[in-house]
Amino acid sequence: MLNLMGNGGPVIWILLACGLFAALVFFERLFNLHRAQIAADDFLKGVYNILNRDNPVEAAAICEEAPGPVARLALAAVLHHDDTLESIGRAIEDAGLEEIPRMERGLGWLATLARITPLIGLLGTVLGMMDVLLAAHRAAPLVQSADLTGGLWNALSATALSLVIAILAYAGYNLLVSRVESILLDMERSASALQNFMRQWKRNRETPA
Repeated sequence: MLNLMGNGGPVIWILLACGLFAALVFFERLFNLHRAQIAADDFLKGVYNILNRDNPVEAAAICEEAPGPVARLALAAVLHHDDTLESIGRAIEDAGLEEIPRMERGLGWLATLARITPLIGLLGTVLGMMDVLLAAHRAAPLVQSADLTGGLWNALSATALSLVIAILAYAGYNLLVSRVESILLDMERSASALQNFMRQWKRNRETPA
C-alpha cells in the first residue's frame, strides 16, 4: 500500500481521499440506520398499554426517548390524541415525510462516488499512459523497460484502486438502501396500526362507562 501511494501519482491520493470519505459516510449511515430500526411492534404495544391507562403524557415521554422514525410517528399520534382522526392521520403522515430525508441523508454521496471514481481512475490511466509516451520519446531510440514502468504503474494502479472503491461504494449504497426500505416498511405498518388504535381508543373514551 505504501508503495502504491508513493509511486501511484497524484490521482492515487485523490482516490484514497474518495475512499476514506465513502467509508466515513457508510459507517455513519449504517450506525444511524441500525439505531433507527427498533422492534416496532413491541414498542407500539408499550405505547398502547400506557394510553389505555389514559396517560398520554407518559406515552409522549416514552416516544421522545426512543430512537427511530416509528417513535416519531407514535409521538405525532400521541401529541394530537385530542384532535380528530383526520388530523391524527395527517400528523402521522407529516411526521413520516420529515423522517424520510433524514434516513436518506448521505446516500447520494455514496452513489456519486460509485459513479465518479472509475472516471477518476480513467483519468489516472490516461495520465499514466501519457507518462509512458513521454518517457519513450525521451529515451528514443534506445527505450528500456525501466523507462516505461513508472507510467504503466501509475496507469494500472489508478485503474485498480478506482474499481475497488467504486465496487465497495456501490455495495455499501445498496446495503443502506435496503435498510432504509426495511424501515420505511415498518413505518407504513406502524402508521396504519397507530391510526387503527387511535380510532378504537377514542371510541372507547367517548363510550360512557
